[in-house]
Amino acid sequence: MLKINQRYEKTFSKLPVKVLQIGEGNFLRAFADWIVESANRKGVFNGSVIISQPIEKGMCEKLNEQDCMYTVLMRGKEQGKTVERFERITSVSRCINPYTDYRELIKAICLPSLEVIISNTTEAGIAYNKGDRLDKTPQTSYPAKLTALLYKRYLEFNGDMDKGLLILPVELIERNGDNLKMIVHRYAQEWALGDEFTNWLQTACGFANTLVDRIVTGFPSDEYPEIEKRLGYEDKLLVTCEPFLFWVIECDEKWIEKFPVDRIGLNIIFTDDMTAYRTRKVRILNGAHTASVLAAYHCGCDTVLDMMNDTQMLTYITKVIFDEIVPNINLPASELDYFARAVIERFENPFIKHRLLDISLNSVSKFKARCLESLLDYKDANGSLPPVLTNGLAALIYFYKGRFIDGKYIGGRNEEPYEIRDNPEVLSFMAKVWGEDGTAKAVLGNRNFWDMDLNTVEGLTQRVGSCLALIESKGMKAAVEAVL
Repeated sequence: MLKINQRYEKTFSKLPVKVLQIGEGNFLRAFADWIVESANRKGVFNGSVIISQPIEKGMCEKLNEQDCMYTVLMRGKEQGKTVERFERITSVSRCINPYTDYRELIKAICLPSLEVIISNTTEAGIAYNKGDRLDKTPQTSYPAKLTALLYKRYLEFNGDMDKGLLILPVELIERNGDNLKMIVHRYAQEWALGDEFTNWLQTACGFANTLVDRIVTGFPSDEYPEIEKRLGYEDKLLVTCEPFLFWVIECDEKWIEKFPVDRIGLNIIFTDDMTAYRTRKVRILNGAHTASVLAAYHCGCDTVLDMMNDTQMLTYITKVIFDEIVPNINLPASELDYFARAVIERFENPFIKHRLLDISLNSVSKFKARCLESLLDYKDANGSLPPVLTNGLAALIYFYKGRFIDGKYIGGRNEEPYEIRDNPEVLSFMAKVWGEDGTAKAVLGNRNFWDMDLNTVEGLTQRVGSCLALIESKGMKAAVEAVL
């Protein structure tokens, strides 16, 4: 069978190079490159991408073997219907491996047409590395690599303020742009690159904070032979993802013209303050997961799809989202309603098998980050406790009922054991207090968990204790039913 690049010609790869992408993994290829392709198809961008491999071992060779063409398979639910769409990506010009040809990367950063740098070097990628130097090529850390590249560009154009770049990190850390900028400035000072370069970084370049959202499931190994027949060509870089996409870019509005992807009808937003959008994602998407999956697991569900196919759990999730979380987020009602309904459809995606036990990792810290503020805001707004979120907290405590066996902390669902995974301090505490009188009070009072004593929240200790008692006596299904 012919390869994708033997079957089709690239459509947009010869457009001016406007994006340098640091990272060639599944997420960026199904997210950023797909967005650039969509923008080119709609005639609003007119630019191509050069990819640079961020670490010594990567996919650059495989990409170049296919002439940097590949297919994105989007599948899931949209407006109640199951959809599958194949789209070929043709906007990537080439891939550079800077560990074998650093000079090509320098040529790329010095292109006059370049306007944007996009990166995904994992959450650990935006970090300072003491040993990095300007003359080490390439440097170890991404911020050091970026500092060196920007300095080369600064020198190439003699500090021209019109040759600055929009920097778009999509690494999953809070305020990713601010953190990256801080470390880049630190290297600039340590390497004594001069005040004029520091001013160019500050004035000519824009380090945006970003928030991204799309589930990318990667190469479908088990299904590939059948998919290949449907495609009619060979594509070893095929990447699968959900249809939903969301990108918030917090930057000065002057940068929008450089990367006008908000004009292609997708969920891409430029803003001067992304706080409300981060709150929306954390509370609705992540919060609904955390509030429901532990209860769902003890109701007999194993995956998110199992949970959504359970009528009782679907009602439970819908209630926590629309009645207890959404009303206390400061965004227009239409935006909240759209996002909330999209979350429900994403959970119902029949192509994603997301195990509840995988989601259960570090549930204590997740509840604090994702659910606690929603619980407290509901209490402040209504003068009463939110039934589902409160039951979700009780379900969390019950899920952590276990004992140490061969160094692992093991809980049980009926006669079935499961491993409870969290940091050792959490597990040791739960093992100690479970079974004692006042288990709920002890957990709620742990300031290391919540940064406060939750027993001070009026009625919470009694309500969580009652939910726990009901779970223990009649089972999780009875406890879920009681709050619907």
